Amino acid sequence: MGKNSSFKSYKKAAIRIVHGVVEMIFHWLFGLVYGGKQKTMPPIKDLLLLESATSLARKIRTGKVTSVQVLQSFIDRINEVNPILNCVVANRFDEARKEAQKADELIASGVIPEEKLAQEKPFLGVPFTTKDCIPVKGLIHSSGLVKRKHIVADEDAEVVASLRRAGAIPIALTNVSELCMWWESANKVHGRSNNPYGANHIVGGSSGGEGCAQAASVSAFGIGSDIGGSIRMPSFFNGIFGHKPSALIVPNHGNYPQPNSDEQNRFLGLGPMCRRAEDLAPLLKIIAGGKSAKLRLDEPVDVKKIKWYYQDNDTGSRLVSPVAPEIKELFGKVAKHLEKAYGIQATKVNYRRFSKSGPMWFANMKTSNGPKFNQHLANLDGAINPWLELVKWVFGMSEHTFIGIVTCLAEKGGCQYGDAKYDYLVQERNNLRQELLDILGDDGVFLYPTHPTSAPYHNEPLIKPFNFSYTAVINILGLPATHCPMGLDKNGLPIGLQVVAGDGNDRLCLAVAREMEKAFGGWVPPSIQA
Repeated sequence: MGKNSSFKSYKKAAIRIVHGVVEMIFHWLFGLVYGGKQKTMPPIKDLLLLESATSLARKIRTGKVTSVQVLQSFIDRINEVNPILNCVVANRFDEARKEAQKADELIASGVIPEEKLAQEKPFLGVPFTTKDCIPVKGLIHSSGLVKRKHIVADEDAEVVASLRRAGAIPIALTNVSELCMWWESANKVHGRSNNPYGANHIVGGSSGGEGCAQAASVSAFGIGSDIGGSIRMPSFFNGIFGHKPSALIVPNHGNYPQPNSDEQNRFLGLGPMCRRAEDLAPLLKIIAGGKSAKLRLDEPVDVKKIKWYYQDNDTGSRLVSPVAPEIKELFGKVAKHLEKAYGIQATKVNYRRFSKSGPMWFANMKTSNGPKFNQHLANLDGAINPWLELVKWVFGMSEHTFIGIVTCLAEKGGCQYGDAKYDYLVQERNNLRQELLDILGDDGVFLYPTHPTSAPYHNEPLIKPFNFSYTAVINILGLPATHCPMGLDKNGLPIGLQVVAGDGNDRLCLAVAREMEKAFGGWVPPSIQA
């Protein structure tokens, strides 16, 4: 028994060493391809672009600026940076101008008192964006799939409708990965998006265009969706805040592709993405609609009364990159800040089940029925032949991305719904969830890496495909999580961490986000010219 255990340990160590060497070699190769001179993003010159959405709403409401003026600032910014970043894929500028004019007329009329406007239309006249998988009436609804490039949404998603009722104005859609199932935003409909902190690096996925858009200040705030980290990873790579809500609080209506099961529907979460932490709570309150009361977002949170726990790695997943030293150091910085500012002792924990994060996510995403990925790639009209598509891809003739095709081929691998390994991994998920809930209660938060490295070069995720497991595991645990930006690494790329809380305790995550912003600065504008 001892010899067998030792052999497994040596085997695991050997796999990690070989994987590490392969990563280093390919990182060097990608550096040769992409590490040279890259386009730089124009600096921010309009100071309105630095404001929070909450601040802009207040200034519009009180007549200090007009909605038309704010809208034009963001339109100008989109036109300025999008040729470099390719984050915006469709717009409704003309309709938005008319809606902004109506907002200004409503305010000028004085028919509704300022205090009432703040309550009933808290984001009146504020422009926002959302990703191309969340429908906005009259705009493309492709989810990065060629067979959907002519589909136009005939209604708003519920989250978009809720924001409209709050006075916000949708102005554009942002880029995604093909069918939102990869962590680099590139597809055969809109192309590839580039990171504002280094155009040769990825923006993440699947809400990568939105993360990029927020970092580059092309709208006041955005909405993303997240079933494996699709809000938090782009927020990490682009240095902004992003929140995945508690399960089933924000309606998933309209999101494409739709979840295949009730379980997947619980894993999926639509949430806010923004540059300033103060915007998270009011936006979440709006998009949660009637269920927002369950989150008690108006209830004050005393940071000094929160119980703090942290873990700076996954304890050794196979084929997952080790956490970069600069990211690991963030946990020590937070612990030091808490002790110095509040006399709080953060507790370091070591849950070894996190080493199974990837396998647990893949197992829990299995369904007993429902469309397969090759059917989704055919827009549910038959199914593609992935082997044929792979041959076509080699010759540049496929309508699908390489990773989309490979995902089809890989779908039949691993455990299957209901088999022994599936049951084991589902139980491991349940055990890990209970372990966390036991320490978190209603007053605890858990700090954990959002991702093990800063933004890789374009296409480099193909060499490290399972790095998304740091965020994905939180989805299947059904817990709320917020990514908090904490500055730039030695290469000038954003880094940060995610904060997790118990069911319905989103307000704790958001309070921690505000504290991290106050202590460490939050979003760092790529460049500013006064």
